[in-house]
Amino acid sequence: MHDENSQERITQHSGRYVEVIETRRAAHGAQPSSALTRARNRLLALMCAIVAGACLLASQGIIQNAAMLGAGLELRAMPGSEAADPDEPAAVERASRPLPAAPVTQTATASAKDYDPRVMPKDIQVLMAEAQEEFANQKRDGDIKEKTYTANDSTHQFGSLAVRNTTVTEQERDIAKDLAAPLDLRIDKSKAAVLIFHTHTTEAFEILDRPWYAQDWTSRTENGARSIVRVGDAVAESLERAGFQVVHDTTIYDRKYTGAYDQSRVGVLRALEENPSIQVTLDVHRDAIHTDKGVHIKPVAVINGKKAAQVMIITGVNEGAITDFPDWAKNLAFAAKLQASGNETAPGLMRPLFFSPRKYNMNVTPYSLLLEFGSDANTLEEAVYSGRLMGTAIANLLNQYSQ
Repeated sequence: MHDENSQERITQHSGRYVEVIETRRAAHGAQPSSALTRARNRLLALMCAIVAGACLLASQGIIQNAAMLGAGLELRAMPGSEAADPDEPAAVERASRPLPAAPVTQTATASAKDYDPRVMPKDIQVLMAEAQEEFANQKRDGDIKEKTYTANDSTHQFGSLAVRNTTVTEQERDIAKDLAAPLDLRIDKSKAAVLIFHTHTTEAFEILDRPWYAQDWTSRTENGARSIVRVGDAVAESLERAGFQVVHDTTIYDRKYTGAYDQSRVGVLRALEENPSIQVTLDVHRDAIHTDKGVHIKPVAVINGKKAAQVMIITGVNEGAITDFPDWAKNLAFAAKLQASGNETAPGLMRPLFFSPRKYNMNVTPYSLLLEFGSDANTLEEAVYSGRLMGTAIANLLNQYSQ
């Protein structure tokens, strides 16, 4: 950063430097330096001060670069970067230096003027243009197959609500009653209401829409500009446009894949402590659906003439090994209502609601859910479009409980 007072400080510094030299000469009984010698000393001091100033400016640039890295800007993998952890399910594209954990930050409310969720964001346009050139010589290693999930992929149907129920003790549950159940949810739009975070922060997507994949493409990255973090941004954007205040935690929790949920739980509890008005927490992921023949399945629907990655809501139950999820029925009621809102807001967007003996971190509030946006076979553009649509569906639901 340029400092208009830097030259004045350098000149003052060089003057003080010469004064120190003369004082030390006098203390040792030496004669004062000649005018030429003093001028030469002043010039040398000035040059040293200029070099020191340049080093200071350079260090400020390094600090700014580190801040950009922490914000998830331009985090491409570089040769010689840290190797992937063996606990991770696949290689992760890493930055050339370790990234600090991003702080939990509250984003500003956005304007709804001239907003069309179908318009491709400019940052994704840039990524696609770069990918066209970068991957021009990639070889086809396997097929990507598009699939639109419908009620036919569910185990239970309650009117328009499709559910895939894999529980043991709740197979006969009438989820239509959960859909109709009242929620003890009261949201003050003047305060933070929703937390978005990503336990598997490095989950990423294809960039180019093509019917095949290459093995050398890394589907995990610490670059928030093309990971699931970018989808979280899109969800937050739609909520903010609807007047809700959102906290989006972009901390990378899965550098060690095993234990990632324990790590993210710490962040969630910290965010709830710092923002006690938060009632809804959303752990935003992407799925990975691979057949035994190596085909990658891409959940997709065409909505308003544009491809969108389908979204799956996951909610759990106190069953089997899950013993500390006492309020799961409240989460289920919230999930059913959100599923219905998604169906109404963007028909075709939702995969069947997944009701399963799982907990993850959904027991932190009665309105905590896990959302899967597409899979590793979807494009980032498709997932971000879905993020915008799903954010609107969430806002439509929360508006019913807002003041």
